[in-house]
Formats: sequence, C-alpha cells, structure tokens
Amino acid sequence: MIDFSKVNIILGSGSPRRKHLFEVMEIPHQVIVKSIDEQYDPSLKQSEITDFLAQSKGMVFQKSLGQKDLVVTADTIVWFDQSALGKPSNETHAIEMLKALSGQTHQVFTSVCFTTDKHQHSFHEKTDVTFGGLSEEFIKTYVRQEKPLDKAGAYGIQDGFGALGVSEICGSYTNVIGLPCAQTYLELEKCIKMYF
Repeated sequence: MIDFSKVNIILGSGSPRRKHLFEVMEIPHQVIVKSIDEQYDPSLKQSEITDFLAQSKGMVFQKSLGQKDLVVTADTIVWFDQSALGKPSNETHAIEMLKALSGQTHQVFTSVCFTTDKHQHSFHEKTDVTFGGLSEEFIKTYVRQEKPLDKAGAYGIQDGFGALGVSEICGSYTNVIGLPCAQTYLELEKCIKMYF
C-alpha cells in the first residue's frame, strides 16, 4: 500500500469519471483544473499526442507547486483510420464518429503524467476496442439520450453503449474510461518513492 502521508495529491482533471476512479482506488486527492490550449503538432501520432497533452496539462501547475505537491494529469484519445478522434463538436459529429467506428476495431490511448515542482514522469496505455455492427437507430438514440459530447470517440464504455455496442476489448478496461487504474496506481507508488 502507498504511504499517502508524504504527499499532497492534486488531480488536474475536470473529468467526473477520473475523479470517480481515484475514489475507487482510495487515493486521497483534491481536484484543481487549469485549462490549456489543447492544440498539438499534426505530425504527432497515437500516444505521442496524449503524452504531449498530459505533460502540457501538468506543466501549467509546476511553478505554483509546493515540495509535497504531486499533480496527476491525463489525456485520452480514440485512434482510428490513422487519425485521432477527440470529443465530438456536436450531436451530428458524434453520430458520424460512431457510424465510422461501427463494426471496426480502434485503439484508445491514455497518457498519465505525474508532475512535481521539479520533475515530470509519464506513461501511456493502449486498449483495442471492437464495436459490433451498430444500427443507425441505435446510434441516434444513444447520442440523443446520453449526449456523449464530453467523451473521446463519442461513447462511454461504462454506460449502456459499452454493454450493447462493444463486442470485444483487449487491454485495460478503465483505460477506455479515461484512466488505466492498475498501471496508474503502480506508477504513482514509484513516483512517491522516487520524489518524496
């Protein structure tokens, strides 16, 4: 078990799903969100994108951190057909995304970054997700009812979509939700031993 008394953990994410996963892992934390410009070099691919964004999210905290502070930031993308699918801009965009992913396998990449006043350490995880054939009616109903506009790839594996639309998954399930829990806990333990 991690000795949390040495460190003040800040979750630098406004995602209610990441906060919930931190609570499930029983990691004491406070949530502080600092927004960044999430633009990145278009030549970046797959985990290069999420690594860059997770590290950028951590960097904005660095100057204001005390010696006991450790910020955890993360970024998740869906990678399909040689491009990154972020959050849909509107319901029409969400429907288009899900139609493209129907019957196909895509990758979900999440990078997690640990930032102290002097150091940054990050890692990433990849999960393969395969959708069954989704009817247009199913897609439209899901988007209308669940409004998945805050989710990369326009779906949440933890809601009804995951139960009905996902036929196969290879890798970390919680990675698809937005935080690979087992790996995050191990890396957090390493960071606390290394830096505190």
